[in-house]
Amino acid sequence: MIARIISALILGFSSACAVVQAADPIQLAPQAPDRYTVQRGDTLWGIAGKFMQQPWRWPEIWRLNRSEIRNPHRIYPGQVVILDASGGEPRLRLGEPLRLEPKVYSEPSEEPVPSIPPQAIEPFLTQPLVVEAGGLDSAPKIVATQEGRLYLGEGNVAYVSGIRQQAQQWQVYRPAKPLADPVTGEILGHEAFFLGTARVVRPGDPATVEITSARQEIGAGDRLVPLTRPQLPTYAPHAPDKAVSGRIVAIYAGVNVGETGRSYVVTVNLGRRDGMEIGHVLALHRSAQDVTYKAEEGNEVHRLPRERYGLAFVFRTFERLSYALVMNASRPVQPGDTVTQP
Repeated sequence: MIARIISALILGFSSACAVVQAADPIQLAPQAPDRYTVQRGDTLWGIAGKFMQQPWRWPEIWRLNRSEIRNPHRIYPGQVVILDASGGEPRLRLGEPLRLEPKVYSEPSEEPVPSIPPQAIEPFLTQPLVVEAGGLDSAPKIVATQEGRLYLGEGNVAYVSGIRQQAQQWQVYRPAKPLADPVTGEILGHEAFFLGTARVVRPGDPATVEITSARQEIGAGDRLVPLTRPQLPTYAPHAPDKAVSGRIVAIYAGVNVGETGRSYVVTVNLGRRDGMEIGHVLALHRSAQDVTYKAEEGNEVHRLPRERYGLAFVFRTFERLSYALVMNASRPVQPGDTVTQP
């Protein structure tokens, strides 16, 4: 099986089908190894960071074409990634594992290495939920609680009206804040706040459900959405095809916060209508701002330049918004900061 995988991963594609190269050449990491054995828990971004200074550009060093970016090669723990610079330009390829002693190699039972850390984004693949205004109005709602309790927690019972689907497992949401464009003020969507999960124990109208998990207190009026199995994105990181410019609308942390950092999720005001797709990498910039210098002869106003300080990976898109995971940041990430093509 290893041989078949390696054969499928031969990357001798012509420049005509390769991803368009950026204007500047790829810079290798100062201590780039000649080879690296993939470990459990690695990500494609992290592996690339061992070899190159701009890990989001790894599709270029792997010579991936456009279709392969959308379906990147599957790499498994135990395989060896080799840095090959013999052709003048560096490239990565898969090589045979070092065999120091006889060993039987069989089909790998491991999951393939993901693009970015799945534990950081998995909750956001199905929740929170961005909907249009009133998008949850027709969703099943809790109309009564066990023994008239004001709020419910894990193990409590609720009565839900409007369940017409056969799903047994549900997510519970509370319609929440509108998300406004920080520049135009346009309402781009409404983020429904995830409260917990429930399962149907007796169908009907109202149906009886049991609260199986609760992040926050659940009560009458909260809405239910069928639970779906999240699909981890397999797109390789790549730059948008055209120049883009947007802003960070909000930081998702369960509560409103003023700033965040690496491995946290931000909402940006670019969505599918703007050409955003899973795998797009966005550069983070602190927007230009005016500061006042107090001098004896009077105040002086100076405009500080826009400064790039990090990168984010788009992993979920909506019509007018996207969720992105902050991959690295040299300063705190704040709402209103600018995102652009890297």
